[in-house]
Amino acid sequence: MVALLEKIRADEKVFVLRYVQPGLVGLIDGTLSTLAPIFAAALLASSHAALFVGLATALGAGISMGLSEALSDDGSQTGRGSAVTRGVVTGVMTALGGVFHTLPFVIDHRPTAITLAAIVVAIELAAIAVVRKRYLAVTLRSSVLQVAVGGALIVAVGLLLGSA
Repeated sequence: MVALLEKIRADEKVFVLRYVQPGLVGLIDGTLSTLAPIFAAALLASSHAALFVGLATALGAGISMGLSEALSDDGSQTGRGSAVTRGVVTGVMTALGGVFHTLPFVIDHRPTAITLAAIVVAIELAAIAVVRKRYLAVTLRSSVLQVAVGGALIVAVGLLLGSA
């Protein structure tokens, strides 16, 4: 029984290093790095502009983060697994993190789209906090506070630049 528990813990550590951590980095980056451009575009132009700025930003960030992860460590030094796998996981999660709160901008009514996007961002940040709690041994309270402060700062940048 003890051997089985040790194997499960070892397997979970590998899973965290190879999939959860790269995916979490991508989700955090995709969610946060796309906020300022999307909200600024929504305020400066229209929902239509915010939609396309968001899609371009999310997809560009996904490619960039995927390459960054894949090229930063081939896995042999750190034991983090295949560079290609980690790069794909990071890239896909980065793109998804940006796309989710971009989709509300298919709605032409800008105030409704902004409100819905803010709700989606809150859900994304809560999901990030829960994953961090589960796999990184961070308290939920601390995790929520960290991601909420980061998200609020970035949204504030987008709103300030979009109001200029």
